[in-house]
Amino acid sequence: MKVLHVSAADTAGGAARAALRLHRALLAAGHDSSVLVRNKRSDAPGVVAPLGRVGRRLAHWRALAGERLSGLLQDPASPSHRSLNLLPSQGLLAAIERSDADVVNLHWIAGETMSIEDIGRLRKPVVWTLHDMWAFCGAEHVAPDASDARWRTGYRAGDRPAGSGGLDIDRWTWRRKHLAWRTPMHIVCPSGWLADCAAQSALMRGWPVSVVPNVLETDRFAPRERHAARAELGLPQDAVLVLFGAWGGTGDPNKGFDLLQAALRALAERYRGTRPIACVVIGGSDTDDGLQDGPFPVHRFGHVGCDERLATLYAAADVTVVPSRIENLPQMATEALSSGCPVAGFRTGGIPEAVEDGVCGRLVAPYDATALADGIAWIVADPARHAALREAARLRALSRWEATRVLPRYLACYQSAIEDRQGRHPMTAQHIGSIGRSRALPG
Repeated sequence: MKVLHVSAADTAGGAARAALRLHRALLAAGHDSSVLVRNKRSDAPGVVAPLGRVGRRLAHWRALAGERLSGLLQDPASPSHRSLNLLPSQGLLAAIERSDADVVNLHWIAGETMSIEDIGRLRKPVVWTLHDMWAFCGAEHVAPDASDARWRTGYRAGDRPAGSGGLDIDRWTWRRKHLAWRTPMHIVCPSGWLADCAAQSALMRGWPVSVVPNVLETDRFAPRERHAARAELGLPQDAVLVLFGAWGGTGDPNKGFDLLQAALRALAERYRGTRPIACVVIGGSDTDDGLQDGPFPVHRFGHVGCDERLATLYAAADVTVVPSRIENLPQMATEALSSGCPVAGFRTGGIPEAVEDGVCGRLVAPYDATALADGIAWIVADPARHAALREAARLRALSRWEATRVLPRYLACYQSAIEDRQGRHPMTAQHIGSIGRSRALPG
């Protein structure tokens, strides 16, 4: 079986890294795998970028222009990152169709990587791994998980959130998906929470949806001696180190750095005169002017593209905090646990599927910063308990996200997609019945 992965990038962001790890795991297991990307940064074998330097630069500006256009035309109530995927796919569709792949595994392809219409033109068997909510939403990548959420009801003309203004770009984008994606694709979600959302969405209701976690290279993310890790990174030996990370650094409201700041202020006051608190931030810029030291020092590491350095950061930390408001199966959590670092976060989205409360970390009610401070304090207060949490964290990673646990489930999805495409013809009466709805647009 030949698998072709399609991703916006190979290392830029958690979704890109997840796709690359799956590709490497397939190669290591003896399977034929390759990756087609718009933005290539690694020298990993089997990764191909058909765009030259000019094409990559153009793709970068296309993505920025698409998001800027969305912001100019629509005044949304939610500040979520948005992708229109309006422009033709710069040859990616043709490259996919020319390949001899048996199955195409789409990953994060928003940001004008492939147009919505070109995604619908794919004729090879498709498995689509969702790394956020964009595929079944409008233009948003993250949306509220509520009973009346628009992605559940179908983006009708009169159901815009209070406070929205301008053109309804989210509804327009959703309608384009509804019209273009006439053949159901096999959907893979790393968390059961995201799988439930996809299955309950108006766009993908009735599509085949599987829960398969991201592959984690547990040999790369492994426990290391804490004092040596801190010395290597130049971090203080005596402080309680709290690690936070996000691709956009502290600037993405959904990642909840404001909630972590409030929790750390409470901790700094609680530990005043006893144990110093310090925050380690990865992602974004290492000279983030908007991130000022408060009652606790902040150590900024900017973008970290090396897994070995990431593992050293996890090893140096006492606790990794994932304070996201909405989250899939956060790789910050799985990587930290595999490295033997306990995790604190909110009991929301797919975070509880990564962190077992009281066993390898602490989960608290969303979005209570005081409770988050209590959770962090609980993790670090007792050295014996902290050691037990570290050991349990490592065991959880080995039992759930190691390649031998994940690959058979992906291979089963690939085989199912191949068999399904061989016997399916778009828009037959049987097809319409099988997905449980017609293609009529909502009002």
